[in-house]
Amino acid sequence: MSTETELSSVNSILGAIGQAPVSRIYQNEDKTLVYLNPEIAFVHNLLMDVNTDVQTEGWVFNTEYCYEMLPNDYNEINIPPNVIRLDKSEGQVYRDCDPVKRGTRLYDKYHHTYKFNRPIKLDYVFLLEYAEIPTVFQRLVTLRASGRAATQLVSNPELTQMLSMQEAQARAACMEYECNQSDSSFFGTPSGVSYRSYQPYRTLQR
Repeated sequence: MSTETELSSVNSILGAIGQAPVSRIYQNEDKTLVYLNPEIAFVHNLLMDVNTDVQTEGWVFNTEYCYEMLPNDYNEINIPPNVIRLDKSEGQVYRDCDPVKRGTRLYDKYHHTYKFNRPIKLDYVFLLEYAEIPTVFQRLVTLRASGRAATQLVSNPELTQMLSMQEAQARAACMEYECNQSDSSFFGTPSGVSYRSYQPYRTLQR
């Protein structure tokens, strides 16, 4: 089922290329949900593709660190289906294994095996539903999908250039969101550890 945010984004894309909005994405035919028409199907699939592309970059809202995974009865670790990227937590320090995602399982390239004898902590990038991502990222996804639709369906260079400018502004808003929410530090402190720098006014308190 399509959510309201998906429908509004599809209508924004249709409006960007000069098409009329729709009231729904799917229709019921013989108790089966199908797209209204091929153009709606193309635009909606374009929106979902761009949503995946943007989230694959790994942002503060869909990245989780030190996610502990336990081996199953076969000493294998199954990866959640909505994980699109992963890496070993603090793998640049502890290089005892090199895990990668292969299918639904975790594979150790260092030991060339799917077997893990102990728990492992991983950094995950999750693919969230479109309705779950922050509004600024929904805007970025919509504008980028609009640019692709303008290129593939309309072939209007001026429209594509204008949408590219709007996409750049939306990405700047996403970067501002990322900086505000991530509380990042170039000191490289571990996840969950805060660093309090020297503040001159504290000298007066002594």
